Amino acid sequence: MAKRGLVSALVIIAVIVVFGLIFSSWYIGTRNRLVTFEENVDGTWSEIDNQLQRRSDLIPNLVATVKGFATQEREIFIQIAEARSKLAGSQTVGETAQNYNQLQSALSRLLVIVEAYPALKSDQNFIRLQDELAGTENRIAVSRKRYNDSVRIFNTKIRRFPSSSIARMMGLEKKEYFEIEEEAREVPKVDFEY
Repeated sequence: MAKRGLVSALVIIAVIVVFGLIFSSWYIGTRNRLVTFEENVDGTWSEIDNQLQRRSDLIPNLVATVKGFATQEREIFIQIAEARSKLAGSQTVGETAQNYNQLQSALSRLLVIVEAYPALKSDQNFIRLQDELAGTENRIAVSRKRYNDSVRIFNTKIRRFPSSSIARMMGLEKKEYFEIEEEAREVPKVDFEY
């Protein structure tokens, strides 16, 4: 009888140990996946940050080229410089998106001004800079999509049960999407009549 009780106790202990190992494995795996998803969000944000910096570095060259032709357009140059400065000082995703939109708006106005200077449109420096800027804009769009996809996956993971309880223990919170404002979606109006 005592032997039977000992066997029962060992079976219970074995079952508890097995469930403990399964739970520990699940917990560690879930925690590691959440860390991986968070790092992916941070990595894709760095990609956006790099492209924004590249764009920011190209803008002074573009402005200098346009200034040579359009010296009386001082106000737009000031707006671009201010918007560029704000973007460089952005701290959060929302701030970055807002400042990106302001810079985008100022650049759109600059490109409208360019239409008034036919000689500028054929200047090789301007064409090269405009192509570089267009390529950078495409890279930003791709990076923004990757970032938003990473945020969607991360936010979904930390909200779904049972990983949500581990995310709460880790102090993980929803990440912010990088979205553009509604007015930035409008295509600038360009008049080709001079």
